[in-house]
Amino acid sequence: MRNFICLLLALSGLPAMAQDLDYPDFRSKKDNFSKIRETDIRNDVASFSLAALDESIGKAQLQQVPVKDFGLNFETFQSDNIQVTIRTGIFSPSKHKLMMSEQHLVRIDGHPYYGGNYGDVPHTTIESVTVVVGKDTVAIPATAYNDLFDPKFSYNENGATRSRNGVFLSNDKHTFYIYMFDINNKGVEYTWVIRDKQYLRRVVDFGFIQQ
Repeated sequence: MRNFICLLLALSGLPAMAQDLDYPDFRSKKDNFSKIRETDIRNDVASFSLAALDESIGKAQLQQVPVKDFGLNFETFQSDNIQVTIRTGIFSPSKHKLMMSEQHLVRIDGHPYYGGNYGDVPHTTIESVTVVVGKDTVAIPATAYNDLFDPKFSYNENGATRSRNGVFLSNDKHTFYIYMFDINNKGVEYTWVIRDKQYLRRVVDFGFIQQ
């Protein structure tokens, strides 16, 4: 998956990041890959994240939890010890305070948002991220995903339905990474980091593709 996307970017001649918008961009970079200070997490994320292409050379891809099932509004990954399910809901503009700059949406409920095409009203929300390790449910705070919109679970390749998302296991098995990527919406990727049955942090990067 990662090699295919990198090749696509190279062949298209597109830059790694999109050019400046002609309307205000309030999206913070505090959760970007470049801000990660923990060496082990940085090395692990670099093995699968497009935001870390410069640091990915020589890093073997981590072991993955298999996809069990996915549909239009969910995706489930499952191994013997880990189960992850991401579900979406419908975004209802009337239930939110939308801040516009001319015809462009720049904030939702007073906050910047990620995913989809920044400036456009999103269609779907992330309704829940359910993580079970062994018999224990890992609490994922709503703040980890309530500003992320329009996730994509699958794409069509030569008539076959595939997913670009993944759950990656650290080599010491204490940490795993729930990763979602959408190349269609100007390149948006986000990762939730789980360590020892606790939610640790997220990594959010955006703007890989000019459109």
